[in-house]
Amino acid sequence: MALSSDPQSVLAAMITPAVLISACGSLILATSERLNRSVSRAREIAVELAEIAKLSDGSQEREAERRMLFTQLDFVTTRSRLLQRALSRLYGALGVFIGTSVAIGIVAVTGAIFAVVPIVLGLLGGALLLYASSVLIRESRFALAALNAEMDFVWTRGKELGPEDLVKKGPARSRIFGRPR
Repeated sequence: MALSSDPQSVLAAMITPAVLISACGSLILATSERLNRSVSRAREIAVELAEIAKLSDGSQEREAERRMLFTQLDFVTTRSRLLQRALSRLYGALGVFIGTSVAIGIVAVTGAIFAVVPIVLGLLGGALLLYASSVLIRESRFALAALNAEMDFVWTRGKELGPEDLVKKGPARSRIFGRPR
């Protein structure tokens, strides 16, 4: 693009990365919130684990709960690390997409000699966004595994403590949907 290019097309080209900037911003907000919840949950579990360890009387119930809490702590710390990694890549992608927008404006002023710069920056930003997305997918799998492990523990404990007639009937979803647990 030369300086004599249509200013509207230059501005349109500079705004194009804004969609990706907005996407990065949305992912940053959501990922930050997930990280905050994950760190809070890790702190809660650590306190619960310390309390259970103090009260440990050798009973199977306390040992099962201690093991479940330790497993949950492992899951949540791994999730926190993955979320932090994704967040740093999202911030990187955001910066690169902003740089892409600026580079498009510079190319419009200087001419086609630097035309490769916005292309390289756009590809780099896309690669960072893709990497961050793959880390977030991995983290969500850890979140699901942690939830499943905790619900299995709660269900097992519930069967020990629940009313005998309802325990014999099995989970409500099997009664409603016909799927055995």
